[in-house]
Order: sequence, then C-alpha cells, then structure tokens
Amino acid sequence: MSPYLELTEFAEIVNKLAVLSNDNNLEVRCIMPRFGVINERRHRLHEVVRLSGINVTINNDDYPLVIKVASLPNARLQVYFLDNDDFFKRKSIFTDENEKWFDDNGLRTVLFCKGALETVKKFGWPPDVIHCSGWMTGLIPMFVKAAYKKEPVFSNSKVVFTIGQNTFKEKLGSDFLKLITINDHVTSKELDFFKDNNNVAMFKGGASFADAITFGADNVDKKLVDEFSKVKGKKILKYDAESDLTDYLQLYADLTK
Repeated sequence: MSPYLELTEFAEIVNKLAVLSNDNNLEVRCIMPRFGVINERRHRLHEVVRLSGINVTINNDDYPLVIKVASLPNARLQVYFLDNDDFFKRKSIFTDENEKWFDDNGLRTVLFCKGALETVKKFGWPPDVIHCSGWMTGLIPMFVKAAYKKEPVFSNSKVVFTIGQNTFKEKLGSDFLKLITINDHVTSKELDFFKDNNNVAMFKGGASFADAITFGADNVDKKLVDEFSKVKGKKILKYDAESDLTDYLQLYADLTK
C-alpha cells in the first residue's frame, strides 16, 4: 500500500480506495506486513499496546506478533502493520540480496493471513467487507469461509479479492499445504485450490473463495482472466485504468445489501 510499499501499480489504487471509502463514511482499517524496508521513523509507526500479546499458532509452533499503527498521510485513517522479528524485519521483501527466493515465504504468508484475521478478532470489530489485494492475501478468503467460519466476528463478512499481475515464479514450499491446515475446518477440498503453491495458485485460491472478484492490472495472467471474468454467483469488477474507483464503493454496497 502506497506510500509504505509499492511493489505493483495497485499499491496506489489501494491508497486511493481506502481514502475514498473513508471519505464516504465507511469505517476503514488497513492491515499489511511491517516489512523491514518500511521506515518506521519516516512513517511514524508506533506499537499498539492494547493489541499486544497476539500469538499465531501454525503447525504447532507459536509466533508472536507485534501490532504497529500509523496514520495514513492526508487522511484520518489508520494502517496497522504486523511485525515479527524473524519473518518481517529483514531488509528485503521476498528475496535476499542475491535475488534468491526466501525458503520461508510460504510460512510468512500463512503468518500474515492468519495474523491479520487474529488482529481483527482482537479489534472486536466485525467487518462487513474484507478486501484482499496481492497474492500474499490469497489465503484469507478461504480462511474466512472455512477455518474461521464459526467465528462470530466474521459471520456476516463478505470478501472481495483482487487478482493482480504475477510477480514471482518460485514455489511456496513443499510443506505449504501442511502450513495452511490451521485447523480441522481446512480439509483436502480447500487445500486442492492451493496445491500448485505458486503465484497463480494464490490468485486462484483467493478468487475461488471470495464473494466478489476484481482485477488490479491490465496484464493479469490470461488464464486467470478467462477463468474468473464470468463466474456464476460472484460479482466481477474488471480492470479500468480510467476508473474513479466509485465502482468499488458500489461493489461494497451491493455485497452488504
């Protein structure tokens, strides 16, 4: 999300969409990883003490999260950052200084997705719409519909998933499906969507479990466009470079009628 991190062009759209939604009297909260390349001093991040103590359990291991917050520049809107010394503080994002893919990117993805939902639970704030953008959020729609389906805070939540451009060719690890199985509600049926554990699988899985699908770039994988442009039972919003983003506000409204 711009201005904190701009890996794709959609980062700026996320910023504008959050501000537009906020200006239209929607209560907006944004959550992203606190990657080490994000300058805490410049962006005035500080720890949220009331949200401290969140531990995310994955494959019987506990990972502590520190939740930090910043006010989005020029907007009365808060952005929350999930931080963990072992997984997010490194000074590069998905590859090391030699452009080698981090072996633990799969675990980092599960940690962020589950951590984001646990943070919302800690808020005690039931969201009407959860808008996920970027491949790293691809597990959240499935988690909401399966793993967290009995959580009251998400009982009425609708999920929007934005399919963007492919940004990596590597795999998320041979143990990725095991890491995804965060409780008994995640079965082989859910895992099957992510079995290829790559960039496309994250987009396909996210879109398959979402209530609405949008496209965040004009260079989205053609197979994904063909598969998800006309899906029965889902609201679809195609990419429009000239959009003023009010179509997103209408989408949110339609989902919550």
